[in-house]
Amino acid sequence: MAVSAKPPERAQGKDGEKDFHTLSGEPVRELYTPEDLPEGIGGAQDPIGRPGAYPFTRGIYESMYRGRLWTMRQFAGFGTSEETNERFRYLLDHGQTGLSTAFDMPSLMGHDSDHARSLGEVGREGVAVDTLDDMQTLFGGIDLGDVSVSMTINAPAAIMLAFYVAAAEAGTGAAGPVPPERLSGTIQADILKEYIAQKEWCFPIDPAMRLCGDMIEWCTQRMPRWHPISISGYHIREAGSTAQQELAFTLKDGLTYVEQAVQRGLDVDDFAPRLSFFFNAQIDFFEEIAKYRAARRIWARELKESFGAKSPRSWQMRFHTQTAGVSLTAQQPLNNIVRTTVEALAGVLGGTQSLHTNSYDEALALPTEEAVTIALRTQQVIAHETGVASTVDPLGGSYFVEALTDEMEQRSYEYFAKIDELGGMVEAVKRNYPQREIADAAFTLQLQIDAAERVVVGVNRYVAEDEQPIPTLRIDPTLERKQLDRLQAARAKRDGAAVEAVLAALREDAAHPRRNLMEPLLACARAHASEGEIIESLQQVFGDYTETPVF
Repeated sequence: MAVSAKPPERAQGKDGEKDFHTLSGEPVRELYTPEDLPEGIGGAQDPIGRPGAYPFTRGIYESMYRGRLWTMRQFAGFGTSEETNERFRYLLDHGQTGLSTAFDMPSLMGHDSDHARSLGEVGREGVAVDTLDDMQTLFGGIDLGDVSVSMTINAPAAIMLAFYVAAAEAGTGAAGPVPPERLSGTIQADILKEYIAQKEWCFPIDPAMRLCGDMIEWCTQRMPRWHPISISGYHIREAGSTAQQELAFTLKDGLTYVEQAVQRGLDVDDFAPRLSFFFNAQIDFFEEIAKYRAARRIWARELKESFGAKSPRSWQMRFHTQTAGVSLTAQQPLNNIVRTTVEALAGVLGGTQSLHTNSYDEALALPTEEAVTIALRTQQVIAHETGVASTVDPLGGSYFVEALTDEMEQRSYEYFAKIDELGGMVEAVKRNYPQREIADAAFTLQLQIDAAERVVVGVNRYVAEDEQPIPTLRIDPTLERKQLDRLQAARAKRDGAAVEAVLAALREDAAHPRRNLMEPLLACARAHASEGEIIESLQQVFGDYTETPVF
């Protein structure tokens, strides 16, 4: 394989020196010294502190991975619920310690598989879930009282949670029925992030925020082991944001959800310990570690000082990390194993509670079993062979890391101030402020890559002249027909009058803004109403949403 290795020069700084920056564009000095450390380090008011102690810069647990390794939670889902159930079992058999569910595009958008817009997309990038029957099959043979489950879905999150609770109640494994109180895991449900970055929505912003609040309130009362929202910076970063924008916008989203729940009359200490976060691990190693450390410190301060949380568990930021999909390249895809390893190591050294490592072929297709296994083995090698889990926060006190952490924190508060000037995060999103900031950052980075100012190995340097394709996973197109048949069968065997009754009751409750919609949604799930039918019923009350273009 011929390789072109002509090295384009980086932009020059003063006196002919190279100009070094982080991936986010922050300048990097040649040397960092004790003078770069935050004021007060090592003293009684040390801003770094100790692991397990406020402000948790060094980690939320005193012993961190010496006491318990992070959860290895690989994202999986494709085809129908049968195929994904097989992949779940495969991952559990190979040492995975938690399940993470990827839904297909129709499910993410609130469409049934037989909707006109679903054609060609059913089961293609995740699992198709239309009804309670699908959810029961998805977790068939798995004890949901024993396994922690994550579901990455946002606009229809309350519906999928209702399906999941109803499936657990009916029983999906050898252990039999599992009540909501015993279920553990996370559903993403971060709707603000959707309007900012991922662009998957079903309703206007205000009623969508209401559904998030309903979930937080209901889970606080009924699901004490469940995280009702995973505030997600991952997709903000995948859309092209800088590390600072990912941090600031994600934290401000989270603080907005806290504010909404408090306004409902909930005690912050009753729900804050069950809020979790989801961050990206990009390729700029030290910048990512600093991002996680700053995130913990800011969250602890804001929950304690701004919201008056008294429990240390409310101050602790728990987060899942996924390596950066946007960093993967279709060119020379085996290089992605190296990228993923570096990014995963940053997540671990940054103190993540769970981790997904991307497969090397994901720039081309859903991953093969071989690629998935390598991705999981990457985590296992880091955990058991490198020694990074032997001590807590081994980079703590590094002049460079502490200076970056401090700078990251300052940038976040600058963004907070701007968002507050606009009237808060909901209003800022309606006015397209974060969307515009991300678009500008993405454009700037792409210009740098196109000009080879930012090197991407195999793309703009060390390019292969005669690269051979690798085997990729092909989704059988007959699976779409199989899912349509499943949906028709589910509709045929249910009580149609009962379905119409629960959908009418849902619309009635939705028309009253102070009624919590989780119980009506559970009634719809138990009656085997489909996701699309539930969404369309709610849209009759809430309306739908069209984004204002950003230029």
